[in-house]
Amino acid sequence: MRKRDTPQPTTPSIQVIERMFALIDVLASREEAISLKEISEKTGLHPSTTHRILNDLATGRFVDRPEAGNYRLGMRLLELGNLVKARLSVRDAALHPMRELHKLIQQPVNLSMRQGDEIVYVERAYSERSGMQVVRAIGGRAPLHLTSVGKLFLSVDDPQKVRAYATRTGLAGHTRNSITQLPVLERELSKARQYGIARDNEELELGVRCMAAGIHDDQGKLVAGLSISAPADRLDEGWLPKLEATASEISEALGYKAPLRPSSAI
Repeated sequence: MRKRDTPQPTTPSIQVIERMFALIDVLASREEAISLKEISEKTGLHPSTTHRILNDLATGRFVDRPEAGNYRLGMRLLELGNLVKARLSVRDAALHPMRELHKLIQQPVNLSMRQGDEIVYVERAYSERSGMQVVRAIGGRAPLHLTSVGKLFLSVDDPQKVRAYATRTGLAGHTRNSITQLPVLERELSKARQYGIARDNEELELGVRCMAAGIHDDQGKLVAGLSISAPADRLDEGWLPKLEATASEISEALGYKAPLRPSSAI
């Protein structure tokens, strides 16, 4: 007679992993060390189980014991976090969201970063259906004060650095719409600083307007800008919320947590 199969218990290792995550979440909720008793109460785990798992985590340096019976997150998590951060690429994080935004608006979507006194175009989502010729290819450069993304970068500089930039570059213009006077540029930067977006009103190329939103890393640093380019008479203000949402999505992928901003009515 064939022996009846008996139900197998849930794999212990899975249960242990779930409990480990619960313990780490509790430790992450507090800056100071937490007692074994409090950790046990918050997770609902028996003190002996809590003690055993925490001791195993301490062996791997995922948890520290600053004093007997108290625990906090360990340095190994910081080391692993830094490894993950080092592998994060702005371009990799941006590529899919950029393509999704392009599908919605059918206009070029550009990813740009700052290098010195210029921005560099590092990626673009583009198709022939937009009806707009892209003049600056990936790797192309443009002055900060003539571009929407460049204005975002200038807006996070202090006034002395902006004046130094103006002195170095002379605020040379490319079109009749180019901003070539420092007071005008400073007013433009003030709006960008307030609302977190910037515009290029045919300042780099006649017939082309742009709007841009910033991309930030986990430290809150502006690391790139996302912009939409369109023929001057076709730039749609309805695209702005989509642009901001896409830039936020990319920033969140880099670990950024955004503060609340006023409405982008500029």
